[in-house]
Amino acid sequence: MMSVSLDQSIRLDGQFYQTLKKEKEYKWETTQCIENTVKNLVKERTSSNRPGMLLGKVQSGKTRTFLGIMGLAYDNGYDLVIILTKGTNALARQTYVRVQQEFASPIQDDQMRVFDIMSLPDNLRKWERRQKLALIVKKETKNMDRLKQTLFENYPDLSSKRILFIDDEADFASVAYQKNTEANIQEMRVISGKIDELREVLTSTSYLQVTATPYSLYLQPEERRIHENKVFQPVRPAFTELVPVHDQYVGGEMYFEKSKDDDHLASYLFHEVDDRELEVMKKLDRRRIKLNELLYQKNINNIREAFVNFIVGSSIRRWQQRKSGLRMEKYSFMIHTERGKMAHAWQEELLNRMDAQLKESAQNDDPIFRDLIEASYKDLICSVSKGEGPNPSFQEIFYEVRKAVLEEHVVSSVVNSEKDVNELLDHTGQLQLRAPMNVFIGGQILDRGITIGNLIGFFYGRNPKSFQQDTVLQHSRMYGARPIEDVAVTRFYTTRSIYDVMERIHEFDTELRESFERGGHEQGVVFIQKDSMEEIIPCSPNKILLSNIRMMKPHKRMLPIGFQTGYKTNIQKTVNHVTKQLEKWRVSAVKHKGEAFLIPVEAASEILDHIHQTIEMEHGYEWNLEDYQSMLHYLSNEHESTEKGYVWIVMRQGRQIKRLDQNGRFESSPDTPGNGQGELAVARNVATHVPALILLHQQGKKEQGWRGAPFWWPVLVAPKETKTAVYASKTV
Repeated sequence: MMSVSLDQSIRLDGQFYQTLKKEKEYKWETTQCIENTVKNLVKERTSSNRPGMLLGKVQSGKTRTFLGIMGLAYDNGYDLVIILTKGTNALARQTYVRVQQEFASPIQDDQMRVFDIMSLPDNLRKWERRQKLALIVKKETKNMDRLKQTLFENYPDLSSKRILFIDDEADFASVAYQKNTEANIQEMRVISGKIDELREVLTSTSYLQVTATPYSLYLQPEERRIHENKVFQPVRPAFTELVPVHDQYVGGEMYFEKSKDDDHLASYLFHEVDDRELEVMKKLDRRRIKLNELLYQKNINNIREAFVNFIVGSSIRRWQQRKSGLRMEKYSFMIHTERGKMAHAWQEELLNRMDAQLKESAQNDDPIFRDLIEASYKDLICSVSKGEGPNPSFQEIFYEVRKAVLEEHVVSSVVNSEKDVNELLDHTGQLQLRAPMNVFIGGQILDRGITIGNLIGFFYGRNPKSFQQDTVLQHSRMYGARPIEDVAVTRFYTTRSIYDVMERIHEFDTELRESFERGGHEQGVVFIQKDSMEEIIPCSPNKILLSNIRMMKPHKRMLPIGFQTGYKTNIQKTVNHVTKQLEKWRVSAVKHKGEAFLIPVEAASEILDHIHQTIEMEHGYEWNLEDYQSMLHYLSNEHESTEKGYVWIVMRQGRQIKRLDQNGRFESSPDTPGNGQGELAVARNVATHVPALILLHQQGKKEQGWRGAPFWWPVLVAPKETKTAVYASKTV
């Protein structure tokens, strides 16, 4: 939804804003976002409970937008901007450099000064203090204490100025929840407390929070009780502005939606990694790894493939650029599987040895070198041919790769401490790309908003069981501005379970964002869970684990995928029992609508119980029957209607679907749309107030990849009247 311009109430012709508009060439959508935000900041009383909200996507231009807001704010009476950054030196430096670059002209003209709070001079003169000021402050105790000292002791005149707080990545410190496992209580974070102290004492302030993870800020209980006698008020935005997504933005839509289209180059992005290979990545185990045979070993197949694909992909892009008369870019590949430094050291050794063995095999014309490059080329050319750049021949790329390996175009760097990051940053505050092909190995330090340019390979393996949304989205360094030609050679390596969680989080994030665009956040989104009495009850959004959520929205399909049937002798009796029960209900159903018939939700739940006994989930896939039944009961009872407590059944028999699709993936669409006649169309037609359950009797033939045993495949379809809800099967 496009931002609607507010009544004219601010100055738009000031020097700061006009200089930025001219130099940065803002598009119309960006100027609307910037101008509306400043109009709202001037018009609204933004406070600790009601900050303004700038909502963007991960690496989508939020910083560029809030710097534009700073410039326009300076033109409209604000004298001091305090930018609160995540608590790392690297990110503080990256922000400092970015502000210096963006405002180079007014700084040069002595109209503005930028300081890191920890290096602010003790003898700042009145002449300097009368300029527009920007302070970069890490959300960390010493920085916050220094800010307080600056405003109230060293330079008290600053505290009376009109101040704009910009809380960057607001999800990190502004939400005052922190798990204290020992005391089992929710404690207010120290940083949040210090920010609140400043908010209370300063007289003329505005607050803008910048985030890509909005749910924790919007969807909170009315009060946040920290201790028995201490209440911390929720953060409820006074207004929200959405950062427009630019043309080159690549995010979750590419990785989790377009990737489902077999004809789109995004369908080649995801490469599934076995959990056992992640174990190999934790530490050197000489029983599993023969260090002199890294080009052959099966149990490191994915990391080897990822590494070779990165070299080949970089070579393809650089060949394309040279052919098109463009400057050849440098590329990056990121490995993020562990937090421990020992694991990082081992991964660096593994990659360096692999690189050395590739070089040796290239020098000796070893057939393995050609085999590895050829396999990679075949994989990458499938997506490259769907892109817009020229297509190189294998021989051309083989020559490019051989040259890159022999001339040592690849460099690996471990990034696991503040010191490492500072040594690796370039003059812009981004990770420096030293060579044509750069591998970065690290853990938590890479989560914190550090920008990695031209990222075309991502090997990810962090444990998804405790995923929270802000963490996972910050891990998604492969999001951001990407030419489609780069996407064509990009590969994302992770386990099926992690990919599924990330897809769920993308769906959750997308639905919330759309809700905000529609104004739906005024009512919020329903968060529910199952209690100990098997009842569906409201759930605090702050307590959910994002690895255990399911989104429910109008006409959404929910079905098990990634399974094999049991053996015929074991399941035939149960399958036949389900068939008889369905025939019985079809005859005695309380209501029919065409071929669909209505049965009690308890009967539908029992049928699902029997079906669950007949299938076996593959490794990395899950069909949680209890969750599925809970959602069925919730959707059946959510609306007051004559159908409450019932479920529509749409039954089809004689199906012969293959277990794997044409790309070797597990089939995920056993239900057919069928131009209004297919079972999905029928289900969506009848599922208005209560859900529909499509039950497909599959023949399960061996030549189709099954075990020669017929089985029932269920597809749950949410009703049209469903209010968007988040079902959390587990909470913190």
